[in-house]
Amino acid sequence: MSSSISALERDRSSAGPRALIDPFARAITYLRVSVTDRCDFRCVYCMSEHMTFLPKADLLSLEELDRLCSAFIAKGVSKLRLTGGEPLVRRGIMTLVASLSRHLESGALKELTLTTNGSQLEKYAGELRAHGIERVNVSLDTLDPDKFRAITRWGDLAKVLAGIGAAQAAGLKVKINAVALKGVNEDEIERLLTWAHGRGMDLTVIEVMPLGDIDESRLDQYLPLSIVRARLAERFTLADIGYRTGGPARYVQVKETGGRLGFITPMTHNFCESCNRVRITCTGTLFMCLGQEDAADLRAPLRASEGNDLLYAAIDEAITRKPKGHDFVIDRRHKRPALARHMSVTGG
Repeated sequence: MSSSISALERDRSSAGPRALIDPFARAITYLRVSVTDRCDFRCVYCMSEHMTFLPKADLLSLEELDRLCSAFIAKGVSKLRLTGGEPLVRRGIMTLVASLSRHLESGALKELTLTTNGSQLEKYAGELRAHGIERVNVSLDTLDPDKFRAITRWGDLAKVLAGIGAAQAAGLKVKINAVALKGVNEDEIERLLTWAHGRGMDLTVIEVMPLGDIDESRLDQYLPLSIVRARLAERFTLADIGYRTGGPARYVQVKETGGRLGFITPMTHNFCESCNRVRITCTGTLFMCLGQEDAADLRAPLRASEGNDLLYAAIDEAITRKPKGHDFVIDRRHKRPALARHMSVTGG
């Protein structure tokens, strides 16, 4: 290992950071960074109600997160998404956003964005836009206040809707993400669609993913999006389009509303063949695949030297282990998650 790192360091000294190409010739250009595992909601498909979060001392500092993100940008990442938990509950998060915006100004980064539950958007929307963020994804599974409280356990729908309004008023484009939950919101997806499109927002529906012990049975939650699409097609004209945002969603144009509807289908049809993404946790762990446990520790090389040679080498080695695809399955026999890791660790 040490000899290979030395060789990589020599290569770097003459050629600079190498672009990230995985074993299947996919260029890695999209980095998702979980800035915290904490959240002010406890969504039933994401977390247990009584979560144990990481000690704050284990988290990378904002300066370290900036350096880590910047290393990936130097190696060809052009899209960066901040996630959580809930990213806007991380103390000082706007300091990180402001610092990372320099890569937008230089042209090295094409897009800086984030995914949020919307609870803090009213407070931060203006600052986000001022720092070069142009669009955000907001997770919203229902427009019914009581149902919203039941799904999130702790959430306030009015606060989220106010945040969405503030984001649009600040000039941010908003996309709504909704997890399709059998028997919970499956009768509301048409309403979510017309509501979002009526306000100039795209909607993406997502299949529940078997990550982490959540106190609920995912057999009871799982709703295939093939069923959702078939139901919507009875009411709307859906035309497949080639629109992409860099993520796994596949989009259709809805003739009656003029808006776009995305489908993310990790269970019924995986999207791995074109995967250009990797994920970093708030402790500096790099996951090459959301649906696999293999990971690389980047905190150690980050802290081992003020230079980035060791960090670049560790990133390169990890990318050589990026798998062809995930192995998501809902275990019907044992009723356990495919992975013990909670969604809040890697931000989905």
